[in-house]
Amino acid sequence: MVHRLRRMDQRIVFLERKRQRRMTQEPKRETREKIILGGLIIKAGLKNADRAFLLGALIEANRVPVGTVEHDRLCALGAEAFRAEARALMKL
Repeated sequence: MVHRLRRMDQRIVFLERKRQRRMTQEPKRETREKIILGGLIIKAGLKNADRAFLLGALIEANRVPVGTVEHDRLCALGAEAFRAEARALMKL
């Protein structure tokens, strides 16, 4: 009986630790995502742009339907910027 209670206590502790890890993982994931998105703003050369302008541009970009010519053009522009950055880093 004592052994069984001890196992149950260990299981409770294990599950509580697991729950705590999950609770801290989500804020960490959100923080990482925000840092990455901020890095994209800098890569685009918009570090000093007005915040309202940035938000407006992002809202407008969100309105471009996937698969349209405009969406494909913007994707190609972004992909080329990533390739150019990779080439620049390879030269270092």
